[in-house]
Amino acid sequence: MFQISNDDIASKRILDCPGGACSFTAVANQRGGKAKSVDIAYAYSWDILYAKGKEDIKHAMEQMSKAQDQYKWNYFSNLADLLDHRTHALDLSTTDRRANPENYIEAALPQLPFQDKQVDLILSAHFLFMYGERLSLQFHLDTLQEMMRVAEEEIRIYPIIQLDGRRYPLLDEVLSYVDREGWTSELVNVSYEFQRGANQMLKLSR
Repeated sequence: MFQISNDDIASKRILDCPGGACSFTAVANQRGGKAKSVDIAYAYSWDILYAKGKEDIKHAMEQMSKAQDQYKWNYFSNLADLLDHRTHALDLSTTDRRANPENYIEAALPQLPFQDKQVDLILSAHFLFMYGERLSLQFHLDTLQEMMRVAEEEIRIYPIIQLDGRRYPLLDEVLSYVDREGWTSELVNVSYEFQRGANQMLKLSR
C-alpha cells in the first residue's frame, strides 16, 4: 500500500504512525531496517494489547462477513485467509514488542515524542482521513504539522477514503493547507486495494 522497497527499508529511518498491532516494524527490522512504531495503545502491556487485538480481529471478521461486497478479494482470497493474515501480523508484532520494546513508543497524536527530522519517512495507515467523521479537520492539520516536523523526507498516508468508502470530504482543505505551508503533495495510485476505492495514498514532502 505504501510502495516501500527493500532499499527504503535498508536505508531509511521509518516510523509507523500509528502502528497498532501492525507487523511492519517487526518485518522491516528483521530485514535489517531501522523502523519504529508509535501508538497510544502502547500504554498497555503486550499481553493486554494482544488480548485486545484478538478481540478486535474477531469483531472485524464479524462485521466484514456482513459486508463482503465492499471489499476486493484478490489479495486475500476469503475471510479465512484474511483472518490468518491478521492473526499472523498480531503474533509477529507482539513477539517483536516483547523482544524489542524500545521500538514501540507510546504517544497520542497530534504530539510525537521525537526530535525534529528524527526519522526519514513516516507511514500512516488506516487512521487519518479514514476516521474523518470522528477526527476534526484541525486534528488532521495539527497531526500533519507534527509529522512534517519529525520527518526529514516524506509522509505517506493511506487510504484517502473514510470507513464508508467515500473520499475524505475535507481533503481539498487539507491540500490547500499543504500548499500554504509550502509542502509538496502527490496523490499516488497504489496496486493494493482491499476496501473498494482505497487505491490511492497521499505523499507529502518539503
